[in-house]
Amino acid sequence: MKETAFADAASLAAALRGRSIVLVGMMGAGKTSVGKRLARRLGLPFVDADAEIEAGAQMTIPEIFERFGEAYFRDGERRVIARLLGDEPKVLATGGGAFLDETTRRRVGERGVSIWLKPDFEVLLRRVRKRSNRPLLRTADPEATLRRLLDERSPTYALADMTIESHEGPHDAVVEMILARLRLRVGSSGAEAAPDGAAPREVEVALGARSYKILIGEGLVEAAGAHIGRLAPGAQCAVVTDETVAALHLERLSRSLAREGLKTAVIVCPPGEATKSYAEFARVSDALIGAHIERGDIVVAFGGGVIGDLAGFCAACLRRGVRCVQMPTTLLAQVDSSVGGKTAINAPAGKNLVGAFHQPSLVLADAGVLDTLSPREFRAGYAEIVKYGLIGDRDFFEWLETRWREVFSGGPARLEAIAKSCAAKARVVAADEIERGERALLNLGHTFGHALERLTRYEGARLVHGEGVAIGMACAFRFSRELGLCSGQDAVRVENHLKGVGLPTRIGQISGLKADAQAILAAMRQDKKVERGRLTFILAKGIGESFVAKDISEGKALRFLQRDIARE
Repeated sequence: MKETAFADAASLAAALRGRSIVLVGMMGAGKTSVGKRLARRLGLPFVDADAEIEAGAQMTIPEIFERFGEAYFRDGERRVIARLLGDEPKVLATGGGAFLDETTRRRVGERGVSIWLKPDFEVLLRRVRKRSNRPLLRTADPEATLRRLLDERSPTYALADMTIESHEGPHDAVVEMILARLRLRVGSSGAEAAPDGAAPREVEVALGARSYKILIGEGLVEAAGAHIGRLAPGAQCAVVTDETVAALHLERLSRSLAREGLKTAVIVCPPGEATKSYAEFARVSDALIGAHIERGDIVVAFGGGVIGDLAGFCAACLRRGVRCVQMPTTLLAQVDSSVGGKTAINAPAGKNLVGAFHQPSLVLADAGVLDTLSPREFRAGYAEIVKYGLIGDRDFFEWLETRWREVFSGGPARLEAIAKSCAAKARVVAADEIERGERALLNLGHTFGHALERLTRYEGARLVHGEGVAIGMACAFRFSRELGLCSGQDAVRVENHLKGVGLPTRIGQISGLKADAQAILAAMRQDKKVERGRLTFILAKGIGESFVAKDISEGKALRFLQRDIARE
């Protein structure tokens, strides 16, 4: 029996076609213990990157930290891992901070399969207390430091190709879980299903008992039935979609659900922002009741942001809340609206004024369907990706400046950008689920953008949401510069990047809109972030340094708009 199991694992290693298995995660996650056992099962050599560093330096890692500092250590770590990934395939255990380095992460994506070992916090704490050679934990309160490091690092660890939750128990059980996941990755053909770093990504939105996963990859429409079947065995599904998505993708989704024996009703809506209306909310809700969708069943939101918002709100209200699976089909929806539980319809007075927070049970983001988007729609979604760099991740913005063409063309860079965006939003949502503080940062550009959408009456031919956000972000940085908060260099850099990918950055670029500062300000007053009649802006001290500003007078905003429009 053992020989058969070994032979199967060895053939699995061969099917990975020369790629190494790279274990990432926090100190104490068990990367070395699990890695040694996994290497034996796969018939591959095992290497511990920290041990290689110590052997080369002829000193321990704490000694390196003490004598030369962390920056010196990280530079050496980056070079050692690049060397180890450059030769024969192996199982490689990395240090807790290695995967945080963007260069290392890219190299791992090119040459390996990354696996995040994710044990419970209490398990981590017990393990690290047994050893004193953790330089980052030499603080007055190691437990608080460990918790902080875990919170900071988890969104980046979640960019790994797969996540293995290793609870307290034998390491061999973790190895079996890894082997099972690798077999699914390879598939029955015996060839790796996602070469060149394009493997599916998994991001978790950590909300306690209501936590859920975001799966990002290609082929998830065909695999949706299996994922939803595991989530809700035997449940009835109601797929809410629009005419455009139905024509392109509905047949594949229906076949996938049918293969799992999931009885399915389909509700098709007109495309476009006008669908987020009271009338469509009533029609879809009645259709869900007619389909006998109960609390244990699933509403599948299969479309862009409009369908996600509408179907999610219907699910939130039906029987006081039924489960929802978001299957976003636009780039904008995949990186923004499908994640975080915001659901809404529009009112005559403004956008998204009637809604509820209703977290999905699962998000399936099939990057393959993005190939059917028009260039304009893809660019509009890209604006939301840029937003995450501008809010709090300057390094990500700089990565986009150099890699945006690869994001547009598809492949690993596109998956990386989507996963990075989802991880950023997941972190913010976990910290501030119902937008009492930090989550408002996700509205960078939206105060201006929503007002412009309202003035164009949500006519997509004139302005789509992502274009409004792009203009709004450029306005926010120009406004910040005018207020003396942000350097002119950063404001120009943001505008140039948005222009470079083909997005609008000026109000005057909107077809048929008379640029009237007073009218724009009046539309802003209906923004859902208004508190006691005062406008809320998301402004910036620089790229990656956005903040919530609630003390900006309407007079300052009006004067900015008047001058900004006059400059066009």
